[in-house]
Amino acid sequence: MSVSDVDFSRDGAWITYVSIPERALWRSKLDGSERLQLTNPGTMWAGLPRWSPDGKQIVFMGRTWKSDWRAYLISADGGTPQDLVPEAVAGFDPNWSADGKSIVLSLQNLGRISQGITILDLATKHQRDVPGAEHLFSPRWSPDGKFIAAISTDSEKLMVFEFATGKWTEVAQVPIGYPSWSHDSRYLYFDTGFTHDPGFYRVRVSDHKLEKLADLKELRRYWGDFGEWSGLTADDAPLLTLNASSQEVYALDWDHY
Repeated sequence: MSVSDVDFSRDGAWITYVSIPERALWRSKLDGSERLQLTNPGTMWAGLPRWSPDGKQIVFMGRTWKSDWRAYLISADGGTPQDLVPEAVAGFDPNWSADGKSIVLSLQNLGRISQGITILDLATKHQRDVPGAEHLFSPRWSPDGKFIAAISTDSEKLMVFEFATGKWTEVAQVPIGYPSWSHDSRYLYFDTGFTHDPGFYRVRVSDHKLEKLADLKELRRYWGDFGEWSGLTADDAPLLTLNASSQEVYALDWDHY
């Protein structure tokens, strides 16, 4: 299938993804059965969906003709998407807490004044800013609930916030794209697609050991709304989007009458 922005349910039995080029949100079982379209691309484009820990809901980014990208919540069985922060100008990269009770996201548009990273309590709708995150974006909550990873606004540093200490720590300083936590919360995976030497890496959070897992120079990747997407399968294998489209050059003779 022509898809991007893939995410797996915690039990590995379901996937959610965005169809290309329509940018509709879908969910299905891993074998493609019980496939259900969740959004209408005629009214909304979808991006970066994430399964809730209990597998009942999906949080994602949506954009309409009248609004910027915003954070939405929808049932895995379908329904009307719920705008999570209606008063915000924009909302990016919504991700779940380990207990499924909160969402972490970047508010505002990076092209304007950054509002940093915010945690939204789904029951009370209370928002609290993560301290020290004024110049960070693309948050990712670790599966064990102990950390939040984020990228500096120049995309050159990968930072980790530890709830126990309330402090941010730099774990890697290279061009960072699409960080993903390993399912044991020990590693952060990411790609360096915005360089002349693109690769897929992982860094161990405990000692910041950096490993290059794959060279991506010869891979013709698909460029989406937010660059070249990458992620992980349910067993932490790298996922990358391949550009399988064809391009041809034509010469036309024009007869003017």
